[in-house]
Amino acid sequence: MTREEIVFNYLQAHDIPYTVYHHPEGKTIEEAKRWWRDDGSVHCKNLFFRNHKGNRHYLVCLHCDYDLPIHDLEQMLKASLVAKGQPSCGKLSFASPERMERYLGLEPGSVSPFGLINDAEHHVHLFLDARLQTAESLSFHPNDCRGTVVITREDFERYLACVGNTYEYIAFN
Repeated sequence: MTREEIVFNYLQAHDIPYTVYHHPEGKTIEEAKRWWRDDGSVHCKNLFFRNHKGNRHYLVCLHCDYDLPIHDLEQMLKASLVAKGQPSCGKLSFASPERMERYLGLEPGSVSPFGLINDAEHHVHLFLDARLQTAESLSFHPNDCRGTVVITREDFERYLACVGNTYEYIAFN
């Protein structure tokens, strides 16, 4: 079964509606923008990080046009975690392809929150840009950079409840 089929089967098994369209490979936001349809969804950029000890991993989802220096991102994530009584993330770095495969079952260029399907131990914590809360629909790769899944925000949050990983919305200034 392909990574994409795993996503579709999971969504269907949980009665979560979505639409999908296929396009040429788009491993970066710049490449993907050429193929995205003007479908009314907020297209998302997904980044996978590890802490300095390598024992915590974070998936960060932002609006595709939003850039945030990693130092600023570190400070925001630290503040959010500590405010909730959780350990600070410390210094962040991008997770290696090996870690991405281990925790999300994905390869670089195909990272999306749908990779959480493969995180049976709920190791990865998801941070979502607070601005996504006002979006009617969101779009992500279906764990394959040759496709785009469009899903309502409400149905995406149902997906997150089903998959079971911890997540939070955070205001990225």
